Amino acid sequence: MPPLLYYITDRRQFPGDSREQERRLLAKIAECAAAGVDYVQLREKDLGARALEELANKAMAGLRGSPTKLLINSRTDVALACGAHGIHLPSHDLPASEARVIFTKASVAAPMIGVSVHSEADVAYAESHGADLVVFGPVFEKEGARNPEGLNQLRQICQHRHASASAMPVLALGGITLENALLCLQAGAAGIAGIRLFQENVVNKIVERLRESHSS
Repeated sequence: MPPLLYYITDRRQFPGDSREQERRLLAKIAECAAAGVDYVQLREKDLGARALEELANKAMAGLRGSPTKLLINSRTDVALACGAHGIHLPSHDLPASEARVIFTKASVAAPMIGVSVHSEADVAYAESHGADLVVFGPVFEKEGARNPEGLNQLRQICQHRHASASAMPVLALGGITLENALLCLQAGAAGIAGIRLFQENVVNKIVERLRESHSS
């Protein structure tokens, strides 16, 4: 299986005023879709529900005709309102099972539910509640703080999951570059998640390199 690729948005990292940042974000989402990125997590935590829904509707329009799935960070109401493919739950948010009930009550049969995790116990909890995938981090760093044990933690989690034949993918996040992404895949990660990895690079080249390195 080629590695799953998961772009996490942060429009405020783009230069320019708010309008230019939004324009660049939507262009990047469309670029990710064209390049074959599997998931886009709309993670604009500073926005209120109405502004986030407006942005999500524009993002969904940019993904039309693409297999790329849009997940909304935390807000099930916004995900339902814009017809997103699912939701991403931060750690310590509601359990994936409760989020799925909300979607089911709204007649959405198979939402994609991702969960942020920071330990093997978090991974087990997310899976026990029916998460479709988890994003483990930080592997290398978060907000400038390095995590020297992150790669080993990722490796242990993936080894235990492989031994138990679990099907739930574990993606790696946190300070990941094109150069160290391969270490995460070699450690057993099913894919790579990131903000800067996608926002600061030509996405098509990132996708090509990661999938080439995996198959070689």
